[in-house]
Amino acid sequence: MKNTLKAGDERKIEEEFFQYIVIRLGDEQYGIDIRYIDNIVRMQHITRVPKVPAYLKGVINLRGEVLPVMSLRLKMGLEADELTRATRIIILKLEQQGSVGIIVDEVKEVVTLGTSQIEKMSQNAGENKKSFITGVGKHNGELISLLDLNSITLEENA
Repeated sequence: MKNTLKAGDERKIEEEFFQYIVIRLGDEQYGIDIRYIDNIVRMQHITRVPKVPAYLKGVINLRGEVLPVMSLRLKMGLEADELTRATRIIILKLEQQGSVGIIVDEVKEVVTLGTSQIEKMSQNAGENKKSFITGVGKHNGELISLLDLNSITLEENA
């Protein structure tokens, strides 16, 4: 009996848990690793910046810091943002790019996923939208596409 418990305990120790903020873009749910999130703010006036890609909406002033804001929908090739009362700007802190804001339709909840609940995506997926996804999490019978923030925020040298 002791051996059975020991084997079960080892399995629990090996599994890692990650927290994700679940956001909504259109009808799809996406997860953002909570370690990258600095702040979540209500939609506010965005100052346009000339000669930038369409997905870069402009800049906001957040407590004296000027931050670029991008439309996650446009960056991922989806239809333009529909601003509602639920629309939020998530401020991400990234190592190379510094802080950047992304516009999302709604912030839903925080979920904790274990490694056993996450299916990794294969790297050679041909579809462009897939390159923004690192994996798919399963939570309460729903699928949550986990975003690869580095591939989303990196600039394309076009």
